[in-house]
Amino acid sequence: MSQRRGMGPQMATSNEKAKDFSKTIKKLLHYLKPYRIALILVLISTVGSTIFTIIGPKILGSATTKLVEGLVAKYGGTGSIDIAGIRNILITLLIIYTISGLLSYLQAWIMSDVTQKVTYRLREQISQKINRLPLNYYDKQTHGEVLSRITNDVDTVSQSLNQSIQQVFTSLITIIGILYMMFSISWQMTLTALVVVPLSALGAMFVVKHSQSFFNQQQTILGEVNGHIEEMYGGHIVMKAFNGEEKSIKTFDNLNQNLYTAAWKSQFISGLMQPITTLIGNLGYVACCVLGGYLTLHNGLAIGNIQAFIQYVRSFNQPITQTAQIMNVLQSTAAAAERVFEFIEEPEQEPDKKDSVNIYDENGNNTIKGNVTFENVVFGYTPDKTIIHNFSAYVKQGAQVAIVGPTGAGKTTIVKLLMRFYETNNGNIYIDGINTKDMTRSQLRSCFGMVLQDAWLHSGTIMDNIRYGNLNATDEEVVKAADEAYVDHFIKTLEDGYQTVINEESTNISQGQKQLLTIARAFLSDPKILILDEATSSVDTRTEILIQKGMENLMKGRTSFVIAHRLSTIKNADMILVMDHGDIVEVGTHDELLAKNGFYANLYNSQFSEEAE
Repeated sequence: MSQRRGMGPQMATSNEKAKDFSKTIKKLLHYLKPYRIALILVLISTVGSTIFTIIGPKILGSATTKLVEGLVAKYGGTGSIDIAGIRNILITLLIIYTISGLLSYLQAWIMSDVTQKVTYRLREQISQKINRLPLNYYDKQTHGEVLSRITNDVDTVSQSLNQSIQQVFTSLITIIGILYMMFSISWQMTLTALVVVPLSALGAMFVVKHSQSFFNQQQTILGEVNGHIEEMYGGHIVMKAFNGEEKSIKTFDNLNQNLYTAAWKSQFISGLMQPITTLIGNLGYVACCVLGGYLTLHNGLAIGNIQAFIQYVRSFNQPITQTAQIMNVLQSTAAAAERVFEFIEEPEQEPDKKDSVNIYDENGNNTIKGNVTFENVVFGYTPDKTIIHNFSAYVKQGAQVAIVGPTGAGKTTIVKLLMRFYETNNGNIYIDGINTKDMTRSQLRSCFGMVLQDAWLHSGTIMDNIRYGNLNATDEEVVKAADEAYVDHFIKTLEDGYQTVINEESTNISQGQKQLLTIARAFLSDPKILILDEATSSVDTRTEILIQKGMENLMKGRTSFVIAHRLSTIKNADMILVMDHGDIVEVGTHDELLAKNGFYANLYNSQFSEEAE
């Protein structure tokens, strides 16, 4: 959702409407409730500032009246100009406008503080919510959608809320105040001026109605443009490798042309609001001038009052126009806030039990040994599609378990269930006889170390990336872990050694080097149970040997689950779980399974023949 700053014509139309406007506004008011004293101060400051601004033209009009009366008396020979009186009036006016300015500043300062605190609270809740949402939420939502709610939508709420509350207070008080001052000068001129108000409102409604659809189109297409750019940038190597530049540029040009068309139409039509309301306002202005002249000649209306009234007429249409704009801004605010609240109110993962089993002793040492039991586990990512059917297995501590099977067999799903990234539909998983559901997720996951096929590193130094496995580790412990993972030698060849900064996409080191760093990170965490996803297919032979040696070193004395892609690497596994369509179809050692001449033997022989070719 694009951000629109200011209250000009470009903000005259909301780009999206909330599904339930009143409900969302009530929720926003609930967030503002803790700051009601500050909002009362804002209201008082607004009232004071607006009143002082409104009475200014009347006071200035009295100075004009004195000046005209003085000129008439001087040239008529009956008196002179009251310079002292005019000076006092102008000094009073200067003081009034100064106070009004200070109150406006106070109002803006308090309101900015309130909106930023509300924004801070929203971001804090979103940050906490991210970690409490089940992973299946992210299976249904794109990363861009989630990021949009965290950044764009919260920014929209912050900016437009800050503007809207101030403008609502100011506009309403200004309308009431100006009406009072106009009636105090001349009820006839006031009624004349009010005739044009419905016409201005109709003009504003016309503009809003016709520009709404184009603003919606603009935001939809803008999202498509951003998505295309993000997709092409993220996969620019693949795009170039397949000579996709021409297609990418053509797609972008089409989207950009559509965005241009929708954008200029929305901006052009919404930009008509100001000239339309100005034209209608000028008609009322002319009518008031004519009537004012008549009343001066026949009813003795002071010329200074006419000047003040004309200023009020010029000012009267502005708050009316702003009020129409505010309603559209509030629609945009409510739409953005609704998306934020939807995220905050998403169903959370099942909370940890309050009486969870503590797996740490009094010295803070993990007491888990590494025995793992799967008991009649049933799981499906969606209720209508079960992919793990009645899975049972027992793994003794220190054993090396390989999980093999074709793509989609459920190999990675077993690991996700083991770490409670997802909850089982039926059945239980035990570690050392303790149901994983009876542990906190934090303590459960502290038992595991992971080396995945997708070697994830964050921006920062190599030292920081390895230390991610144990944030309390010393530099010496980090270096020792790197040495055990056979990556210390490579790190020392770098100019900055362990202080070498890895860039955002980790492109300044190779895939194999990233894999070795993740092994070192797992070493540093000193896990009881390991999860290894073989990732040696895209590295050179020498690096592959180092990765294999590093993983073998890491697995010593630890229960290990190896998701195997190359079956030749798991010949020495203590147990091989052969999976197909969510079921364990065979269990045994490499030799036992080959002797059965079943599903595993077919997988192994087909892979062996492919490698031989």
